[in-house]
Amino acid sequence: MRVAVFGAGYAGLTLARELESSLPESVDLVVVDEDASHLVQHELHRVVRHPGLAEEIVVDLDDVLDRATVREATVIDLDTAAGVATLEEDGTTEALSYDAGAVCLGAETNYYDLDGVAERATPLKRLTDAEAVRAEFLDAVDAGTVDDPARVVVGGAGLSGVQVAGELAALAREEGARDAVEVVLLEQEDSVAPNFPENFQRAVREELDARDVRVETGRAVANADDETIAFADESTQDYDQFVWTGGIRGPDALRGERPVVRGNLRYEDGTFVVGDAGRIVDTDGQAVPASAQAAIREAGVAADNIVRLVDHERSGEGGFEPRLDGYRFDSLGWLVSVGDGAVAQVGPKVLRGRSAKALKTTVGAGYLSSVGAVENAADLVREEVGWPDEDVEELAMDDDR
Repeated sequence: MRVAVFGAGYAGLTLARELESSLPESVDLVVVDEDASHLVQHELHRVVRHPGLAEEIVVDLDDVLDRATVREATVIDLDTAAGVATLEEDGTTEALSYDAGAVCLGAETNYYDLDGVAERATPLKRLTDAEAVRAEFLDAVDAGTVDDPARVVVGGAGLSGVQVAGELAALAREEGARDAVEVVLLEQEDSVAPNFPENFQRAVREELDARDVRVETGRAVANADDETIAFADESTQDYDQFVWTGGIRGPDALRGERPVVRGNLRYEDGTFVVGDAGRIVDTDGQAVPASAQAAIREAGVAADNIVRLVDHERSGEGGFEPRLDGYRFDSLGWLVSVGDGAVAQVGPKVLRGRSAKALKTTVGAGYLSSVGAVENAADLVREEVGWPDEDVEELAMDDDR
């Protein structure tokens, strides 16, 4: 019997580790990922300003998985009814069958078929994207002057857009180009972080204003050419760099769709969809926001349900399938960094300043520790907080003990 996990983001890695500890040894567990590594996505924006962080937010799957077989391949198609995935590796394709599987491929950037946007705007989903955003920004810095500032436009003011805009503004200050570069954050809705509580939105807007990011709300992008962005109201804006964080779509293996999945995470027969790859509806009938915290907690529910189905199948008893657990979303709070600042919401309370920054660093390091990447966690703290190497080494040793 084979259980396959497709993708090793927050949902995939968490699920694979849960399954390693709960599936019988006789069950073959396979994890398929295009890079055979795990990227800590919520820290990716930091790489734009601090390239050295790249090593700390990428975890080799072989270092954190014990018995799973890791396949470095791209999932190009999924027949969820038949339980067959088509993989591409080194230019060749093969079919991988599975008895139970979980689609944890995350989401891709959605350009909504806006003319010229996909061809001209850089997304922020992978390390190569962060490197490209940094290189393009430094070119804009070189071209800009106080009399004729370069304009860097970030499209989409969800949390990803807020964070990359904040990093770019901070990088401009570090490069001594505060007056030679203008960072503009666009949002088609009436506020930044439009899907979040109002007090959180206000705090994020205030933090952006304080950190040299010009926010323009009610600005729906219609198309773009090499120099100009056009809006739905027929106004235009010239740009020197264009970054797009305006939305998500499903993975290519699901033909760009994010299927609607019930709270037990079961999509079809033995296939589950977990995390941002699907539109999850929890046990209360509420849509679950695409987020790391939801993906991680969904993975725990999916792991339990997969194990129950595997045990039932292996028992050979037939009859009714076991009842599956459901996932109920209950937010632990929200965190967003804005350059050297941050905003955190814990319950009804919103925090800014050092307390929010410390909380964001703690969450990032805590997550890395939770998936077995203790050294990465310690290095992340050193980079973020500025601890000496010897203090971080002692922290890692204490955690190992």
